[in-house]
Amino acid sequence: MTDNKFITREYLRGDFDGIRHLWDLTDMGNPMRGDDEATIEETIRLGGSLLIMEKRDTMEIAGTSWMTYDGRRIHLHHFAILPQFQGQGLAKLLMDESLRFIRKKGCQVKLEVHISNLKAVSLYKKAGFTRLGDYDVYIIRDIREL
Repeated sequence: MTDNKFITREYLRGDFDGIRHLWDLTDMGNPMRGDDEATIEETIRLGGSLLIMEKRDTMEIAGTSWMTYDGRRIHLHHFAILPQFQGQGLAKLLMDESLRFIRKKGCQVKLEVHISNLKAVSLYKKAGFTRLGDYDVYIIRDIREL
């Protein structure tokens, strides 16, 4: 995807500092998640993708869409646009590129979003996502506590 100011491309080794900066600013940076460079590269090796939206003139990472593959479906997460670039239609462009990857993969896609994140919910609904009933989400982040 390109427009006159931004380009969307696949993750490259060396992108992680810019990714971490974006995730920290958008409240996705949580050390408990274990989202590090090695994990990103392993999920890509297993059939996933991490799309990077980059400002063309400065090469600043302006957005991410991380799609992991579990063998039957894609999990879309860490979908974010830097705050200073939000509201410019970039999320739709990044979503279009994400859906292109998902269609090519040929499987279902699932995501989680906080119910109070109304802009994201609206974007996902416009992209064709539907709510999956009344499910709660449970997680064990630190397996050493088991």
